[in-house]
Amino acid sequence: MADKTILIVDDEAPIREMIAVALEMAGYRCLEAENTQQAHAAIIDAKPDLILLDWMLPGTTGIELARRLKRDELTSDIPIIMLTAKGEEDNKIQGLEVGADDYITKPFSPRELVARLKAVLRRAGPVDEEAPIEVNGLHLDPISHRVTIDGAPAEIGPTEYRLLQFFMTHQERAYTRGQLLDQVWGGNVYVEERTVDVHIRRLRKALGSAYEGLVQTVRGTGYRFSTKG
Repeated sequence: MADKTILIVDDEAPIREMIAVALEMAGYRCLEAENTQQAHAAIIDAKPDLILLDWMLPGTTGIELARRLKRDELTSDIPIIMLTAKGEEDNKIQGLEVGADDYITKPFSPRELVARLKAVLRRAGPVDEEAPIEVNGLHLDPISHRVTIDGAPAEIGPTEYRLLQFFMTHQERAYTRGQLLDQVWGGNVYVEERTVDVHIRRLRKALGSAYEGLVQTVRGTGYRFSTKG
């Protein structure tokens, strides 16, 4: 995890400083931005390994920037953790829906922030297994870290990629949300089980109408990847 660059986007300088001190003590390099314009320039120039992005920013909000970054092929693979004072469930889910990989509600401890950040970086990192996997016209290549559907590249986020790879290598078995968290998220205690549902929806959307049915809901249990109806 050392030598990773983290961009901190928050309009409050004391918060940026507090976060930067904690992350630098943990061995990360830090960049700072106080608004979305500065943030976007820093992202294009430095392409950080992860972005800590405040929800409420002057002018363009953090949620709008997250949506923009995830739509752009050059920045869509950069993990984002939303920083928010909003604790309501709907706002957390909205952050995940636009492409954020996690969220953390203010006030938070530096220790919790570093733990969250490590977990997101870990699951966004490369996977060691190298054998390509194919199910019908769905092809996953761990070496190039790409997914193609009927020969066309699929737009898929890092967490959805890990989820799909786990499913494709563990077919025909039902897994609970807790089991999926352990296997795909690395047992990070800070991630809520409902997060799995959000990423399942995003994975199905990425697979499209022809293949979304492979990811099946198992009532009372969780989810299963199956070529059977």
